[in-house]
Amino acid sequence: MKLIFEGHDYRYAVEQSLLAFFPNERPVYDGEDANLARVGLAVEGQTAHAATSLTVGGKTAEGTAQADISAALDDYGRERLKQRAVKLSFFEAARSLTGVTPAWGALTGIRPAKLAAGMLAEGLSEEETDRILRDTYYVSSSRRTLCLPCAKAGLEAKRGLSRDEISLYVGIPFCPTRCAYCSFVSNSVEKSFHLVEPYLQALLAEVDSAAKMVEELGLRVKSFYMGGGTPTTLTAGQMDRLLGRLQEKFALSNAVELTVEAGRPDTITAEKLAVLKKNGVTRVSVNPQSMDDRVLAAIGRRHSGDDIRAAMALVGQAGFPHVNMDLIAGLPEDTPERFRRTLDEVIAFGTDNITIHTLSLKKGSRITLEGTRIPTVDEVSAMLDYAAPALWAAGFAPYYLYRQKYMSGSFENVGWCRPGGTGWYNIYIMEELHTILSLGAGGSTKMVDPAKNHIERVFNLKYPQEYIQRPEKITANQEAFRAFYANI
Repeated sequence: MKLIFEGHDYRYAVEQSLLAFFPNERPVYDGEDANLARVGLAVEGQTAHAATSLTVGGKTAEGTAQADISAALDDYGRERLKQRAVKLSFFEAARSLTGVTPAWGALTGIRPAKLAAGMLAEGLSEEETDRILRDTYYVSSSRRTLCLPCAKAGLEAKRGLSRDEISLYVGIPFCPTRCAYCSFVSNSVEKSFHLVEPYLQALLAEVDSAAKMVEELGLRVKSFYMGGGTPTTLTAGQMDRLLGRLQEKFALSNAVELTVEAGRPDTITAEKLAVLKKNGVTRVSVNPQSMDDRVLAAIGRRHSGDDIRAAMALVGQAGFPHVNMDLIAGLPEDTPERFRRTLDEVIAFGTDNITIHTLSLKKGSRITLEGTRIPTVDEVSAMLDYAAPALWAAGFAPYYLYRQKYMSGSFENVGWCRPGGTGWYNIYIMEELHTILSLGAGGSTKMVDPAKNHIERVFNLKYPQEYIQRPEKITANQEAFRAFYANI
């Protein structure tokens, strides 16, 4: 669809609205397209006027919206209000043209719970917040029942933080094989085994320098998360060296939680789990994505449902306080019936944390590049419509959620937990409550000043080889981190 903007350049907001209504369309800025959206914004005094003219398949519809920007406290607030008017004008036109209201209504952002949390923090009741989500943003009842508990969990997490606390992320960018849906910076160990040990040495050096910096700035680690990739592609000995160094340098025994993604069941052994327990890990995440062998083969996994069951038996014997399992709705070869069987079995494992992702069609993934057939939006909707009531009935409640670009049906990812099973790191990072210091290749450090609602980011080099060869980038990032904290 050809997108023409007048008076603004809110590309992300309009593109997300476009995908919500027309998932097969892609934005076109150079060149022509039979389908066209002309989206304009004009400001008169303290009022922003947005108007959209949308033509699809030879039919045209109009949409308008206004925003009073006088109440905004700063330029950031004014920009958000103007952007909201643009989104609502596109939404009105698209809904008129299609007769469809997406599950999340006019909301296009990554963090819908953050919006609801802001309303609650301002003193609105849950009923008033729910009414605004319904009447202003047209969010469906099923999504509002996800959003409000996550908003309340975010506010609870915020109350438990102090200004000298940060979270620590460590990335291990290696996997046994590359999944068909993956576009993350991860390397198959089969092809890059020779890099694992040099990578670990470079990472240990970053651990040392980062820990010194954190101590000098008077900061403390509130939560720890090791992800990837698949951290358990490391050997038991390598994992012991890394976690031991992290414990020594960052005093992780004082953190509220230590999470390691065991991830792929074909990397889980009793020896590795013993190492995690020895080093104080309180939560492991086993991520089958599906229990169906046909689906596992379609996404490039080299393990079976039985391998997942065996890995979960080992995890149960190890006795971790918390266990998470990840599933993805919308994978190739999956059907609503197969997804239901998978979820029922995962619930039966008795874990206290289950994350239900919706497939996101990343540009660099094999699914996207090869044009693999995936379930329809209606089929994905049926999977999610089964998941929520099944999890509620099993004693789970949603505690964090987020959305991604190119997500099937413009749905969401939701973390569910039983009482006492909250994964605090997940809330901290998704609701942007405090700084996340990221170590390792592909790491993205997000520096947060909550008092000023100000965020800055620095990025480590993406690939293991360049991360190993260019330690000066780590030094530059740490200098930026120090400068940020010198100014707050």
